[in-house]
Amino acid sequence: MQRVYFDHNATTPLRPEARAAMAEAMDVVGNPSSVHAEGRAAKMLVERARVQVADLVGCLPAQVIFTSSATEAAALAVAQKERHGGVFLALPTEHDCLAVWTERRLDAFVGRDGRISPDGAESFVDRVTALAGSEWRSDRGDVALIAISGANSETGVMAGVVGNNHVNASRAGTVPFAVVCDITQMAGKVALDLSRERPAYMILSAHKLGGPKGIGAFINLTPEDPLPILRGGGQEQNRRSGTENTIGIAGFGAAAAAAAQDVASGRWEEVAELRNILENALEADERKTIFVGKGVDRLPNTSCIIAEGWKGETQVMQMDLSGFAISAGSACSSGKVKASTVLQAMGYSPAEAGSAVRVSLGLDTKRDDVLRFADAWRAKREKHAQRAG
Repeated sequence: MQRVYFDHNATTPLRPEARAAMAEAMDVVGNPSSVHAEGRAAKMLVERARVQVADLVGCLPAQVIFTSSATEAAALAVAQKERHGGVFLALPTEHDCLAVWTERRLDAFVGRDGRISPDGAESFVDRVTALAGSEWRSDRGDVALIAISGANSETGVMAGVVGNNHVNASRAGTVPFAVVCDITQMAGKVALDLSRERPAYMILSAHKLGGPKGIGAFINLTPEDPLPILRGGGQEQNRRSGTENTIGIAGFGAAAAAAAQDVASGRWEEVAELRNILENALEADERKTIFVGKGVDRLPNTSCIIAEGWKGETQVMQMDLSGFAISAGSACSSGKVKASTVLQAMGYSPAEAGSAVRVSLGLDTKRDDVLRFADAWRAKREKHAQRAG
């Protein structure tokens, strides 16, 4: 049986460019903190990768801080709340690496289509601004730090890069809150533009764009160095201590450079066409099928499918036996399968949320792959309906 991998939002296959860069880095013996020639050679690999990641994101190389993962980058971002009033807030649709820290969930701001407000991010910012004088501030009256994902990993619904730029213009320089924007799913799939919106911080991970697992980045777009959470040797210019993962960083940089080229050449637009072909094929089934977020901006590769009455975990197992790897939500929950809290926060019932799967395509996906998946999925659904009878 020829297997097809449709779980790219969980992790992507390692790009050949990343593999080659990592193999090269394995032969560099020096510690990047050492001043001798071997150390300088390792340091050069790290700094080259820093430039490559910065080019992908659209920031300065000095604003890139390498971490062990996006999860560590999220923890570093949350630690900066003391500079923004000491209050951290998050949407209920945020990834667990950010949602776990929240002191107050912003439930009222998420609609059934997954957007953070009926009119998009700008309306959200205006609404939060209007409330900034009360519950959004800390006891000492300062502003809050708020997490807003650029794109949701489960549904693919995009808010884009959300920041404070237009608030500066409309509020005469008064910024009511600071934003940490999770761009983990956007980076390497869509073009990032920081010219209009500029958050305080961004986080991302290498293995979501064809790099190795175990390496991420924290992007600091503020004029101040972040307060570190790991102290010791003072690596990363005293912003994140610990010997740099030179091999992982080299792979991250090479993957970022290759991903940027793919975005610029329009390769993900071709993937979006395949995603639409898949959804059209599944929609032809007589039974009701919900495609979450269809009709709003989504990641080009992501389809969140609800087939009520057919448990998501059952779908995952049956499609796995048929040769297709899909998921029932985020892959960062230690193998747990449960009704999506993201979908429930969007207004879907527990039964609907428990009947959802995520199909996330990759650059290597072929038209035949999605059509074969559609045939297999419809056949399994028909069998399930007959048994449920």
